[in-house]
Amino acid sequence: MLLAALQVVILCTPVAVDGDTLRDCDGVYWRIARIDAPELRCRRGTLCDRTAALEAKNALARLIDGSVVTCHVVDADPRLAGYQPRDRFGRPVATCAVNNHDLGRSMLIDGHAQPWP
Repeated sequence: MLLAALQVVILCTPVAVDGDTLRDCDGVYWRIARIDAPELRCRRGTLCDRTAALEAKNALARLIDGSVVTCHVVDADPRLAGYQPRDRFGRPVATCAVNNHDLGRSMLIDGHAQPWP
Protein backbone atom coordinates (compact mmCIF):
# COMPACT_ATOMS: atom_id res chain seq x y z
CA MET A 1 0.00 0.00 0.00
CA LEU A 2 1.53 3.28 -1.10
CA LEU A 3 0.93 6.16 1.28
CA ALA A 4 1.30 9.68 0.01
CA ALA A 5 0.10 13.09 1.11
CA LEU A 6 -3.48 13.75 0.05
CA GLN A 7 -4.23 10.12 -0.83
CA VAL A 8 -7.71 8.97 0.13
CA VAL A 9 -7.90 5.45 1.52
CA ILE A 10 -11.06 3.43 2.18
CA LEU A 11 -10.83 1.04 5.10
CA CYS A 12 -13.19 -1.93 5.18
CA THR A 13 -15.03 -2.10 8.49
CA PRO A 14 -12.08 -1.32 10.80
CA VAL A 15 -11.87 -2.19 14.48
CA ALA A 16 -11.19 0.35 17.23
CA VAL A 17 -7.91 -0.64 18.90
CA ASP A 18 -8.10 2.26 21.34
CA GLY A 19 -9.49 5.80 21.28
CA ASP A 20 -7.16 7.04 18.53
CA THR A 21 -6.17 3.92 16.58
CA LEU A 22 -7.99 1.73 14.06
CA ARG A 23 -7.05 -1.65 12.59
CA ASP A 24 -8.32 -2.38 9.08
CA CYS A 25 -9.27 -5.77 7.63
CA ASP A 26 -5.73 -6.17 6.26
CA GLY A 27 -4.29 -5.81 9.77
CA VAL A 28 -2.90 -2.29 9.17
CA TYR A 29 -3.02 0.00 12.20
CA TRP A 30 -4.07 3.61 11.49
CA ARG A 31 -3.52 6.55 13.83
CA ILE A 32 -6.30 9.14 13.82
CA ALA A 33 -4.62 12.48 13.18
CA ARG A 34 -4.40 15.36 15.61
CA ILE A 35 -6.00 13.69 18.64
CA ASP A 36 -4.63 11.89 21.68
CA ALA A 37 -6.78 9.50 23.68
CA PRO A 38 -5.87 7.69 26.90
CA GLU A 39 -3.84 4.53 26.30
CA LEU A 40 -4.92 1.03 27.28
CA ARG A 41 -1.27 0.14 27.91
CA CYS A 42 0.63 2.62 30.04
CA ARG A 43 3.89 3.86 28.54
CA ARG A 44 6.08 6.71 29.59
CA GLY A 45 4.83 10.00 28.19
CA THR A 46 1.30 8.83 27.37
CA LEU A 47 -2.11 9.57 28.82
CA CYS A 48 -2.85 6.62 31.07
CA ASP A 49 -6.23 6.02 32.66
CA ARG A 50 -7.52 2.51 31.96
CA THR A 51 -11.18 3.39 32.60
CA ALA A 52 -11.01 6.44 30.34
CA ALA A 53 -9.09 4.41 27.76
CA LEU A 54 -11.80 1.74 27.62
CA GLU A 55 -14.49 4.44 27.37
CA ALA A 56 -12.59 6.09 24.50
CA LYS A 57 -12.14 2.77 22.67
CA ASN A 58 -15.83 1.95 23.06
CA ALA A 59 -16.82 5.46 21.91
CA LEU A 60 -14.72 5.09 18.74
CA ALA A 61 -16.20 1.62 18.14
CA ARG A 62 -19.72 3.09 18.39
CA LEU A 63 -18.80 5.84 15.92
CA ILE A 64 -17.57 3.22 13.44
CA ASP A 65 -20.38 0.72 14.14
CA GLY A 66 -19.51 -1.62 11.25
CA SER A 67 -19.29 1.19 8.70
CA VAL A 68 -16.73 1.76 5.98
CA VAL A 69 -14.28 4.44 7.11
CA THR A 70 -12.69 6.88 4.68
CA CYS A 71 -9.23 8.13 5.63
CA HIS A 72 -7.11 10.95 4.22
CA VAL A 73 -3.40 10.49 4.95
CA VAL A 74 -1.71 13.55 6.47
CA ASP A 75 1.73 14.51 7.80
CA ALA A 76 2.28 12.35 10.87
CA ASP A 77 4.03 15.08 12.85
CA PRO A 78 3.70 18.65 11.56
CA ARG A 79 6.15 19.80 14.25
CA LEU A 80 9.01 18.14 12.33
CA ALA A 81 10.50 19.48 9.11
CA GLY A 82 9.43 17.61 5.99
CA TYR A 83 6.57 15.23 5.38
CA GLN A 84 6.41 12.32 7.83
CA PRO A 85 4.51 9.43 6.17
CA ARG A 86 4.11 7.44 9.41
CA ASP A 87 4.23 7.98 13.15
CA ARG A 88 7.02 6.69 15.38
CA PHE A 89 5.24 3.32 15.65
CA GLY A 90 5.06 2.91 11.87
CA ARG A 91 1.34 3.65 11.56
CA PRO A 92 -0.03 5.82 8.77
CA VAL A 93 -1.66 8.94 10.25
CA ALA A 94 -4.93 10.12 8.73
CA THR A 95 -8.08 12.12 9.25
CA CYS A 96 -10.85 9.52 9.14
CA ALA A 97 -14.59 9.81 8.68
CA VAL A 98 -17.77 7.75 8.59
CA ASN A 99 -20.48 9.19 6.33
CA ASN A 100 -18.55 12.49 6.23
CA HIS A 101 -18.47 12.74 10.06
CA ASP A 102 -14.88 13.26 11.22
CA LEU A 103 -13.99 10.65 13.84
CA GLY A 104 -11.24 12.74 15.45
CA ARG A 105 -13.51 15.76 15.82
CA SER A 106 -16.27 13.59 17.28
CA MET A 107 -13.86 12.09 19.81
CA LEU A 108 -12.78 15.62 20.84
CA ILE A 109 -16.35 16.94 21.09
CA ASP A 110 -17.44 13.92 23.13
CA GLY A 111 -14.51 14.42 25.54
CA HIS A 112 -12.79 11.09 24.78
CA ALA A 113 -9.64 12.69 23.35
CA GLN A 114 -7.66 15.89 23.48
CA PRO A 115 -5.99 17.80 20.64
CA TRP A 116 -2.51 16.72 19.53
CA PRO A 117 0.03 18.28 19.21
